[in-house]
Amino acid sequence: MGKLIAAINMTLDGFCDHTAVIADDEIHEHYNDLLKNSGALLYGRITYQLMESYWPAIVEKPTGNKAEDEFAVLIGNIPKVVFSRTLKSVDWKHTTLKHELLKEEISALKQQVDKDICAGSPSIITALTQLGLIDEYQLCIHPVIAGQGLPLFKNVEDRVELKLLKTKTFDCGAVIHYYEPAK
Repeated sequence: MGKLIAAINMTLDGFCDHTAVIADDEIHEHYNDLLKNSGALLYGRITYQLMESYWPAIVEKPTGNKAEDEFAVLIGNIPKVVFSRTLKSVDWKHTTLKHELLKEEISALKQQVDKDICAGSPSIITALTQLGLIDEYQLCIHPVIAGQGLPLFKNVEDRVELKLLKTKTFDCGAVIHYYEPAK
């Protein structure tokens, strides 16, 4: 059994906006390593559709950028679970659609998967935080102030105490903060 990891890129002012931050090769390599050690990805509809609209095409027609092309292959091959009340079907290979995120199902998935499980959508990270299911947060803070957007923890209702485990700094100025829930 691995950990359930909330892994996401965000701006310095706490917004999750793929257009505000750009992952360079070093950051892609970090996420490639994370995917290699993961047995499943958990997404909400919006993030799933964003990823599905971009990465499969890179597998079909590689960019020539080694880190980005490797990410496309890795994310395409990993089992993905999409939680959506509105989607009727999913087309990306290795993807399962669930209409409801249930604590019991996530707990069972954690027992079934030998590797880590990554949550990569703001809505899913929020839901899993409220259910107390996240074992580790990997928040990649980019040196960008967006001024507006979707805040990561917008709908978290209860205080959550975290313990800083370590940080990792990238040449571009982004810093990943690794946290675990405080005991």
